[in-house]
Amino acid sequence: MAKIDAFFKLMHDSKASDLHLCAGQPPALRIHGDIERVKYKTLSSDELRSMLYEITQEDKIKVFEETGDVDFGYEIPGLARYRANFFMQKNGIGAVFREIPSSIMTTEQLGLPSVISKLASLPRGLVLVTGPTGSGKSTTLAAIIDEANRTRSDHIITIEDPIEFVHQSRGCIVNHRELGLHTKSFSAALRGALREDPDIILVGEMRDLETISLAIEAASTGHLVFSTLHTTSAARTVDRIIEVFPAEEQGQVRSTLADGIRAIVSQTLFKRIDRPGRVPALEILIATPAVRNLIRESKSHQLPSMMQTGRKYGMQLLDEAIMELYNKGWISADDAYLKANDKARFRPMLKSPPTDFTEA
Repeated sequence: MAKIDAFFKLMHDSKASDLHLCAGQPPALRIHGDIERVKYKTLSSDELRSMLYEITQEDKIKVFEETGDVDFGYEIPGLARYRANFFMQKNGIGAVFREIPSSIMTTEQLGLPSVISKLASLPRGLVLVTGPTGSGKSTTLAAIIDEANRTRSDHIITIEDPIEFVHQSRGCIVNHRELGLHTKSFSAALRGALREDPDIILVGEMRDLETISLAIEAASTGHLVFSTLHTTSAARTVDRIIEVFPAEEQGQVRSTLADGIRAIVSQTLFKRIDRPGRVPALEILIATPAVRNLIRESKSHQLPSMMQTGRKYGMQLLDEAIMELYNKGWISADDAYLKANDKARFRPMLKSPPTDFTEA
């Protein structure tokens, strides 16, 4: 047993999402969204480096020492998997570990709207799950892939950096590929995947123009493609994808995206006030013919009004989801206001409304 495993056990028992280990500071855990210090001595850089290198493959150590950053996955059988990131900082080495549960929760267990599980049965197209870092994108995607794995008879390929949730082949054949270990880049793996008879492709993140272009192409040629972006709304997601391309290509890309897109789910996590834990609020855009028309005609600013009138298709605005959580007494007014898009709607709920410089 590695020395660091004791911290992972503490992390698991505390229901923490992240473990922070930084030279010059005591360890810390993120529990239900808040950082909490662990009662332990301050770690020196040499002591922490020795602890971290004990669980790190030699090739990853080499990458880290050459670049100052590295990502990889670590697993403790019977406990959980961990997404690891090492980095150099002023006081020496640092590391953050995100726990990836060994068991995958269903969309129902996560409290997600019923339309989310239906995305697993789509025959083809592009589905994007977006949101800030730590908003639960990977967990939502894992639940959708698990639904497909249980209900379909297909070939699923996941391309991740690193591999997070591990899906055992059930109704489907599932192949996991990790950047640096099994392939050089998202784009190289995605290009290869198109020759590997896939039905469903999960791309961990659409990071660059080539990956985005290949993902849209795959979705337009009969595959069901899932991926993520760090955008905070459906309209911003559409704009972000288009803006990645050179100006002379944007018209064609807009048309191809309109044909291929099936859904955009933008989510954020809230700390619950009724009990320990966190709860997601989701904005959901379903690509109806009217939605595709708006994307094709460069009218993404009208998508919010389309979501307001598309509830029968499962669509909803983020602010509507936040309001529902607030009315249930699950989240605080301050948190609702902080993460809402239309802050004026939530301002009357605050006891002491702040002067919000972001509205200036």
